[in-house]
Amino acid sequence: MHIEVHHQLSQIEAKQWNNLIENDNPFLRHEFLNGLEVCGCVSRELGWQPHHMAIYSEDRNSLLAAMPCYVKEHSYGEYIFDWSWVNAYHRHGMEYYPKLSNAVPFTPATGPRILLNSQNKDTAEYSNQELSSAIIQFAIKETERLGMSSFHSLFNTAEQADLFETKGLSKRHSTQFHWKNNSYQTFDDFLAEMTSKKRKNIKRERRRVSETGITFKWLTAEDLTPTDAHTMYRFYSKTISYYGAQSYLNKPFFDYLVEHFSQHTLFLFAEFEDKVIAGGLYFKSANTLYGRYWGALANFHSVHFETCYYQAIEWCIKNKFEAFEAGAQGEHKLARGLEPTTTYSSHWIAHPEFRKAIDTFLSDEIEHIDNYQDHMQAHSPFKQKEI
Repeated sequence: MHIEVHHQLSQIEAKQWNNLIENDNPFLRHEFLNGLEVCGCVSRELGWQPHHMAIYSEDRNSLLAAMPCYVKEHSYGEYIFDWSWVNAYHRHGMEYYPKLSNAVPFTPATGPRILLNSQNKDTAEYSNQELSSAIIQFAIKETERLGMSSFHSLFNTAEQADLFETKGLSKRHSTQFHWKNNSYQTFDDFLAEMTSKKRKNIKRERRRVSETGITFKWLTAEDLTPTDAHTMYRFYSKTISYYGAQSYLNKPFFDYLVEHFSQHTLFLFAEFEDKVIAGGLYFKSANTLYGRYWGALANFHSVHFETCYYQAIEWCIKNKFEAFEAGAQGEHKLARGLEPTTTYSSHWIAHPEFRKAIDTFLSDEIEHIDNYQDHMQAHSPFKQKEI
């Protein structure tokens, strides 16, 4: 096998890259990741230097495995927070940055972080286990070669987190709130599994929106236009400005989504008196809907919940999607039927003493996460199932 580093994703053939993707994960597709680069959302100047790793066959004609990676000069846009580690390094007169992150920029959505051909059999020249081991070892060697403090794989799958752990990386747990489709035929079927109080609350919130005269429209594929991209970007910018957050995406990227990524992109628009007043940006895989950003022109009662949760759940039920992920954090999602779910990341720390300290930290944190999820489950909106 032959391993290379690419500082631009365009250096890798899109078809070969996409052949490694399972379940049509939108955020791992060549078009999405390359779009972030060509639109200037990620770059060396912004602290996201592409450092993608690829394993090729000996003749270099076939891409066997890949790992999207970035040399990071900060921890923004990762959603796995290591600021306390940064501060610990600084207190000891050491530099934490740069670090190497195996991640999808600005996207806290679980997916494989080592891309492998699922059709690859052990009878092939290299098994997927051999390819996985080789690319992990190479990533660690790159971290050492470039004098970086650490290597991180963010929002990987449970299976790959276990694999990274066998290669010396420390596993970290986090919590998100996800919706799971329990073979619902209608939204009312979903509500029927809730307690009376929670069910009535959701019906009341939805009724407030409908009685106002607000309607909703999904746009995808050929329905999307440059005008829609401008509208969605305006909502995104308004939310970023309102919360004083960092703007990771730019107007060219929204235009890019409409022109080059419409098959995986959905806009949800709320309309009132023939005017678009709110919108949500969504992406989809083969069986999962992902909510990313939303925005509104004004504070309309319950429109946030309808735009960000109820319309998405209803869409998943109608289209028989298995799951809906609404992004990072947010305990208010629990009352809307999204349940606490463990997400994973993996971390290799070069400095041996810091590695021991961080391992202790992670062990304590995992116990805290488990207790937190138990507490959240105790306040679940769903009826208690008889055992």
